[in-house]
Amino acid sequence: MNLKFRKKINFTRPTVNRMNITEIQKSKINSIDFDTLAFGQTFTDHMLICRYREGKWQTPEIIPYQPLTLDPSSSVFHYGQAIFEGMKAYKDDQGETWLFRPEENFKRFNRSSKRLQIPEFPESYFFEGLNKLLYLDNQWIKSGEGNSLYIRPVVFASQASVQASAANEYIFMIICAPVKSYYSGSEINVVIAEEYSRAANGGVGFAKAAGNYAAQFYPTTQALKNGFQQIIWTDADTHEYLEEAGTMNVFFRINNTLITTPTSDRILDGITRKSIIDLAKHKGIAVEERPIKVAELKEAHKAGTLQEVFGTGTAVVVLPINSFSHGGETFSLPKETPVANELKNSLLAIQYNQSEDPFNWRRAIV
Repeated sequence: MNLKFRKKINFTRPTVNRMNITEIQKSKINSIDFDTLAFGQTFTDHMLICRYREGKWQTPEIIPYQPLTLDPSSSVFHYGQAIFEGMKAYKDDQGETWLFRPEENFKRFNRSSKRLQIPEFPESYFFEGLNKLLYLDNQWIKSGEGNSLYIRPVVFASQASVQASAANEYIFMIICAPVKSYYSGSEINVVIAEEYSRAANGGVGFAKAAGNYAAQFYPTTQALKNGFQQIIWTDADTHEYLEEAGTMNVFFRINNTLITTPTSDRILDGITRKSIIDLAKHKGIAVEERPIKVAELKEAHKAGTLQEVFGTGTAVVVLPINSFSHGGETFSLPKETPVANELKNSLLAIQYNQSEDPFNWRRAIV
């Protein structure tokens, strides 16, 4: 469906002098089985790389995907200055490629960088580099719902130094991975955190800091051993208030109202989260952004007013949760998730150019 209301990003063969491009001699795409992709383990032919040194970002380059060589004393290994983003490109049935709210990813990328004392990346480099990268690797983006290209911008401290201070050299990259649906067909059971926390007041919970995710691995692994796929994190002070669910923001439908925790310096401002809020309001669904206690959730379950719980994120889009556990009790949720399904289908239709986009979120790359 070619929709006249689309907003285009220039997507022509690169001619910008400041972008150096080295194309792969032979693509590996024919060796890839796109039906059996493991999420985030197969990467496209090219990558974007740009280095920061002598107080400024240098000329970006697109090169064949390849390993990096770093000094053992590179600051990122010792002090963890690293942030990243997660985006997707989609291809519709006519072969046109689309991005979803990429400006929001770019703004959040630089907010995260600023919090970790990393130089902000130039907007023109980001979008021109991304456009050229997607031009070269466009055949890796497959059409069909569930297929997409996961886009991972990342920046980290590369200065060779073990001095405990912000680095003066950095590497920015964009790498891309063809992916299929995340958690496809899986039953999702979660446990509400009672001991560990994801983030604290005044910290970096709102940023896409690499260390935020590293700190989750141990408690998440323990949860997996006990049959849970994710953790719903609670506040660090009292463990009374619900916050995020693993790598997702989380929504609760109580008495036909969607409730989600407001963003703060502890909680990531998820782009899918804010899109679901706007989409729900557009459909006339009541939405409240407010603190919610674990006790309120359990009481709503007991009263029969807790109708749905679901997570949202770039990888999962909208993911219904089957049950939650807390204090040794397990609370099963209704199998029918009509609101989650409706919102997911509506959002996917926008992303794949199958419906109108009343919010002007979609960006065509032609």
